[in-house]
Amino acid sequence: MTASPPPTHARRDGEGTRQRLLRAALELFTTEGFLATTTPVIAQRAGVAEGTIYRHFSGKEHLLNEVYRGTQRWATVVVREIDADRSLRVPERLARIARRLAESAERDPAAVRMLLRQRDGQFLDPQSRDAAREFRDALQQVVAAGKADGLVRAGPAELWTSLWLAMLAFVIERVSSKEWSAEHPQVGMALDAAWSAIAGPQALERTSALADSPAGAGA
Repeated sequence: MTASPPPTHARRDGEGTRQRLLRAALELFTTEGFLATTTPVIAQRAGVAEGTIYRHFSGKEHLLNEVYRGTQRWATVVVREIDADRSLRVPERLARIARRLAESAERDPAAVRMLLRQRDGQFLDPQSRDAAREFRDALQQVVAAGKADGLVRAGPAELWTSLWLAMLAFVIERVSSKEWSAEHPQVGMALDAAWSAIAGPQALERTSALADSPAGAGA
C-alpha cells in the first residue's frame, strides 16, 4: 500500500518552522557566536520546542552549514549578475558589488556577517567550503578581468581579491553594527581605498588625471 503524501498545509507549516529555525540560528550565530549558542536557545528564539530542531536538522552544526551555504550562494549570484554587465568596467563592477553588499548589510546584518565570517571554519562541511570557494572564485574572476585590462596591479589575482574583500569586510562590519549607514560618506571613502589598494598604475593615473581636469575639479 502506498502512503499518502502529507497534506499541503502540513508541508507549508513544516517549511515555515524550518525557516524560523534557520533565521534564529543565523541571528544567534552572528551575535552570540556559534559555540555560545545552544539548541534550547535556538528553539526558544524560533518559538518551538527543542525537539523540533531534530525533525529538520541533525544538530547545531547542520544549522550552521545551512545558513552559511545560503549566504555564500546568494552572494555568488550577486557577483555573477553584476559581472555579466560588460558595459561596466571592472572598477565599476567591483564598486557595484560592494555597494550591493553594504546595502544588504544595512537591511539584513546577520546574513552579510555570516557571508564574511571567518570563525567556526572547523565546523564547515565540504559543501559549505565549496560554496565559499564559488563565491571567492566569482569575485576573483572580476579582479582577474581587471588585471587582464591593465587596471589591476601585477601579481596574483587571488591576493588582490583577498585584500579588496578584507577592506569590504571592514565596511560591512560598521554598517551591520549600525555605526555607519550604507550611504555614510566613510563607506565611499573606504570603498575608494579598497580599489586604490589593488589598482594598477594605469588606473591610478587615469583617476588622477580625471581629478585634475576642470570637470573633476568642479565636481
